[in-house]
Amino acid sequence: MHKIAVYFFCRTDIDPVASRVLDVLVKVHAPEETEIVVDGQPVLEIVDDNENTFLLVQTDDVLSHDYPRYLDVLEEHFSEVDAAAVVNWHEGANAPDRVFTVHSTGDVPTGQWARTNPVHMRNLLRGIDAERRAAGLDDYSVVTEATHWSGVPYGGEPTLLAQYAVPTYDIEIGSSPECWNDPAAHEVMARGLLRIFDRDDEPVTNVLCAGGVHVETAWSTPVLEGPYAVAHHLPNQWLVTGKYDEPSADDKLDWCVKSIKGGIDMIAVHDKLKATYKEPFRRLGERLGVPVVKHQALRRPA
Repeated sequence: MHKIAVYFFCRTDIDPVASRVLDVLVKVHAPEETEIVVDGQPVLEIVDDNENTFLLVQTDDVLSHDYPRYLDVLEEHFSEVDAAAVVNWHEGANAPDRVFTVHSTGDVPTGQWARTNPVHMRNLLRGIDAERRAAGLDDYSVVTEATHWSGVPYGGEPTLLAQYAVPTYDIEIGSSPECWNDPAAHEVMARGLLRIFDRDDEPVTNVLCAGGVHVETAWSTPVLEGPYAVAHHLPNQWLVTGKYDEPSADDKLDWCVKSIKGGIDMIAVHDKLKATYKEPFRRLGERLGVPVVKHQALRRPA
């Protein structure tokens, strides 16, 4: 059965990456216009050789920056798709440079989660990495970020995330103007977006990742090299902010698992996470009957 992914691109100067990636897709694939119109622009459509459909939506603002308005668009036009993602840029004071990043959506401190399908997130990471290697961009890397939602700094209410029933991601190029303006990176991203359904039948182990830093190679490397898929990544800093050492963590983690298509097969805990924050993940493993392992175990799939 063919599948559908919808990608959102902010066409204004707010976003230094999205329009350039979209331009590559338009140039290479000459997408057809659909009857759906968002922010005065027709939604574009690409159909691949496997009859998978990719909808390209041009917006005046980044989707998460004005989420209450765009939520109506999501629910009206894109409620039946298999995956949704915002293509944008990555930056930050300590952000690594020359990276392609993918992350699931949620607000760890408050325990609010958008849907996620770990298989599709894995496909994106591996697909972009394959395109990176094919293009010879050896100085770039592909990584996963901690689960987060960029709507929070713009006053967004995280409880809205559960209203949209489609797995949702951010896909980014970072983290400097040099990388945002790199045509080779735009081409890699554009090709990688169309590989989200490439490995849907490949058996994987869904892992809930606890601890680590925001961009944590302990979680992304096993995805690129082994049979793993990141379900959500809950980093040290937001486990502390969200008081996951208190009993309320159990409800947050139960809702977290419910947001994951296919559930989880394993919980991996980073060694540097303090013991009091590891405890709720141990309890979660007991409730679900899944193993709880140290992050080093992902280096040894057997």
